[in-house]
Amino acid sequence: QFTTRVVSCRAAELRPEGGGEPVRGFQVGLEDTILFPEGGGQPDDRGLIGDVPVLRVTRRGPEAVHFVPAALEPGAEVLLTLDWERRFDHMQQHSGQHLISAVAEHMFGFKTTSWELGRQRGVIELDTPLVTAEQVEALEKSVNEKIRDRVPVTVRELPADDPEIETVKSRGLPDDHVGPVRVVDIEGIDSNLCCGTHVSNLSDLQVIKLLGVEKGKKNKTNLVFLVGNRVLKSIEQSHSTEKALTSLLKNGPGEHVEAVKRLQSSVKLLQKNNLNLLRDIAVLIARDFKSKPAPKQLFVLHRKEGDSEFMNIIANEIGTEETLLFLTVGDEKEAGLFLLAGPVEAVENLGPRVAELLGGKGAGKRGRFQGKAAKMSRRGEVQALLQEFLSHQNPGA
Repeated sequence: QFTTRVVSCRAAELRPEGGGEPVRGFQVGLEDTILFPEGGGQPDDRGLIGDVPVLRVTRRGPEAVHFVPAALEPGAEVLLTLDWERRFDHMQQHSGQHLISAVAEHMFGFKTTSWELGRQRGVIELDTPLVTAEQVEALEKSVNEKIRDRVPVTVRELPADDPEIETVKSRGLPDDHVGPVRVVDIEGIDSNLCCGTHVSNLSDLQVIKLLGVEKGKKNKTNLVFLVGNRVLKSIEQSHSTEKALTSLLKNGPGEHVEAVKRLQSSVKLLQKNNLNLLRDIAVLIARDFKSKPAPKQLFVLHRKEGDSEFMNIIANEIGTEETLLFLTVGDEKEAGLFLLAGPVEAVENLGPRVAELLGGKGAGKRGRFQGKAAKMSRRGEVQALLQEFLSHQNPGA
């Protein structure tokens, strides 16, 4: 906590991180603050000004701007309260990134070109097209040894014209930077220009877990990592998943993979058998229709289970030179698929209107128009449209 004074307060809007309508509120400036504004790859802090929640902290030049939902009186003395859980998480991840980047460069010559502190995991972009599994394992072992060595982490401020700055790693200062330059040192390991928040000793990181690598931008590799409490949370989530799978699969964790493989094989076999049965049913439905003494001009069928192939088999078997077919598959109350097949001119005329009635989209050629339908419950309206069309084509029928 920290006591300070309100310097300014003006109406403003905040765009939510996940998108959506802007939130109305106020941008508040304070004499000083303990809430970190976003920067250097690190997200901003959260907390309270009095009992008013701080929804965002940004930087405007050398000042921090706090976005709050309620107005605060300029000149008023206020108590700041920091969301420590969020802050400590960011400290762990940020110091962990410095350590991983420094050791990766020392061991393998991999330079860090950028990094991102996400809500679930951190990602370091390395300037190399390839990082092997063996290198990831060696890197993880090394950084955790440094944590166990309890190496101090210190912060220095140097005048902007200090020649020592030239010897410190940096990706450059913001164009609007003024005042002293902040240097974060991991004793004997790394020295880096940084505006972010850090632990005071590597032992505060607890543990680092490298989750592996992902393909990055051209000739880059993304290294995914967790530090400290995020590792513990990940283990808890994995353990909960493991317990659930043990209950469902009725075997131990060591047998889960084989059990899932057997289930996948069974599902594939069932799907294959199901497709064969659907094809047989489609042929039987078509032959039953054709066997009737006086085939109708219109054939309508809806089936909950089925696919495009099922409908096309029926159309192929019945033939579409003389018969107009309207076939649908899917749940009655949800989305599904439709096929309109028949004489080319009739389908070209009716296809778009059928799609519109069903609230869907489709396309057609050579006497077939098919697509997705969002309103399967309107099949009756389509059938009425088709019957009306046929009655005009054959008034005496």
